[in-house]
Amino acid sequence: MVKKPFRKLTKLSFSPEAAETLALNALSWLAGNDELMPVFMGSTGVSAADLRERAGDPAFLGSVLDFLTMDDKWVIAFCDHFGLDYSAPLQARQALPGGGEMHWT
Repeated sequence: MVKKPFRKLTKLSFSPEAAETLALNALSWLAGNDELMPVFMGSTGVSAADLRERAGDPAFLGSVLDFLTMDDKWVIAFCDHFGLDYSAPLQARQALPGGGEMHWT
């Protein structure tokens, strides 16, 4: 098994617009994943029509990143696909509505 080198975590700064773009990329990535997309839709209760309607809603895009960041494997796969730092989804989440509020459960 070949281990990947640890990526250095860097402090990124996301504008709301950049965070929305990253979240839209995450939504697109989820839509292309036949295993995860049904899980996302089931956990959020959204339909295909809701996805199209709400894709431009910053609060909804925040929920996309909330879902993605629930599992490290998902974050790694998404970030590797787009060549992003592994901390990017969480840092982008902070720039979207509700992102400044941490809910630890």
